[in-house]
Amino acid sequence: MSLIQPVTRDATPAEEERPDPAKVVSGDPVHTTWNIEDVDGLYCGMWQSTPGAWRVSYAEWEYVHILSGHSILTGDDGSVTHLRAGDSVIIRPGFAGVWEVVETTLKDYVIRA
Repeated sequence: MSLIQPVTRDATPAEEERPDPAKVVSGDPVHTTWNIEDVDGLYCGMWQSTPGAWRVSYAEWEYVHILSGHSILTGDDGSVTHLRAGDSVIIRPGFAGVWEVVETTLKDYVIRA
């Protein structure tokens, strides 16, 4: 195993799923994930979603870098964060709200559970 791992969709099998129907707020979002690494509670790779909105509740840390698209995170506290290509955010444990994909969004992610 190489100690350097390129992050690409070409070399990694895609996993496709939809959010739990009980959490969907609008649309019929389809999520595609390319898990590059999954070791000891550390996950990283690429994730894409088609438009729609669903409830989220984070128990883990997630670093996100948006590669393309437009999403809006609306916290239960009323906070609103627009995410567009080039934006990076950290989502901390305890964040709860709605993730809305306005335009198909592709992101790099690193999650620490």
